[in-house]
Amino acid sequence: MGRSQAVRSGGRDPRFGPAADDAGCTVLHVDMDAFFASVEVRRRPELRGKPVVVGGVGPRGVVSSASYEARRFGVRSAMPAARARALCPQAVFLPPDFAAYSAASEAVMAVFRDVTPLVEPLSLDEAFLDVAGARRLLGRPAAIARLIRERVFDQQRLTCSVGVAPSKFVAKLGSTRAKPDGMIVVPQALVLDFLHPLPVDALWGVGERAAETLRRLGLATVGDLARAPVGMLRQAVGEAASAHLHELSWGRDPRRVEPEQVEKSVSAELTYDTDVSDPEVIRRSLLALADRVAVRLRAGGLVGHTVSIKVRLADFRTVSRSRTMPSATDVAREIFATAWALFDAYGATEHIRLIGVRIAGLASAATASRQLTLGEPERGWREAESAADAAAARFGAGIVGPASLLGRTDLRRTENHPYSTVVPLSDPPTPS
Repeated sequence: MGRSQAVRSGGRDPRFGPAADDAGCTVLHVDMDAFFASVEVRRRPELRGKPVVVGGVGPRGVVSSASYEARRFGVRSAMPAARARALCPQAVFLPPDFAAYSAASEAVMAVFRDVTPLVEPLSLDEAFLDVAGARRLLGRPAAIARLIRERVFDQQRLTCSVGVAPSKFVAKLGSTRAKPDGMIVVPQALVLDFLHPLPVDALWGVGERAAETLRRLGLATVGDLARAPVGMLRQAVGEAASAHLHELSWGRDPRRVEPEQVEKSVSAELTYDTDVSDPEVIRRSLLALADRVAVRLRAGGLVGHTVSIKVRLADFRTVSRSRTMPSATDVAREIFATAWALFDAYGATEHIRLIGVRIAGLASAATASRQLTLGEPERGWREAESAADAAAARFGAGIVGPASLLGRTDLRRTENHPYSTVVPLSDPPTPS
């Protein structure tokens, strides 16, 4: 076993510990602990034990991830940077490196798929697993959960928390309450014992406003809501939400683990530290964002047809424009050309707070056809960008990129390292 805490229980109630009855608990929810921050600490061991915050490097930035040392000071994901710095001025603030997080995520998901093909990723750092078919080979669900935690730590030096339960909803609640670096088993016969003492906002779909509305009605816990008249719920949160919450409050969640999740779009956004109106600054921003989108497309083996831009003005009005290209692409230069044409046609004169690039109409790159235009070389930009991907994978993110972004540490390919090798934006290189 790779570590002493590999079977630590995240819950204090022994009824939900690692040795609890897991009969019928074939759904696992695995959630990586402080994922972005943990990846940063893994490659910077000197930060271990220190408060680390990923994101929030600019005055308008927000926290993407915080280590548990930072969370003790009240720092949380999605918190404004200024607030995080005020709460924990001694924290180490790092810009995100999404290429590194994507690579770590792929490695972790590969561990999951070695156990079962029924893996439903929810994001880079969490997934549902159906382990019913793995029991004959690997043992009971709780044993499989322990095995996954050990393998993730031994192979990736990262920790995760696991909820083991009869349904997706309860498994996710279990992993949340097992954090950090723990495991909870919710026996089928004790689902309501586990659910009903929880605060009402533990239910999916209950945000701050809905929780406040329910608490005003005296519904502070999941058990309170379960016992409330459906008519009261309907008046408080509406017809559809009331039925949904009533079912969840009784532990009823029939959804299956769905391993095939079709991605609908890939996007990237940049919020400026100060509002901008300079077209050249915006042009470089769109180039950097198109590059990030293209990297993610190629990493996922995808191409897209429809390019969109999002422009948020200084007064928070948001404008979007889109255009469908003749053929699908995963090439940053083509995505950028379309995005810049959309922005140029928009003709913005106001100061801009945020700019974004999105590509939709996704398809598999392996099956999508591409028609060359007259005079276009057979090999060019896509091969150059794929070579840049390979260089980044071998030597580190941000090692190569467009020349016009050289030295632009605010418009980096991975938001972590400035480019050190450049590719001209004008004529595409001809591979030998």
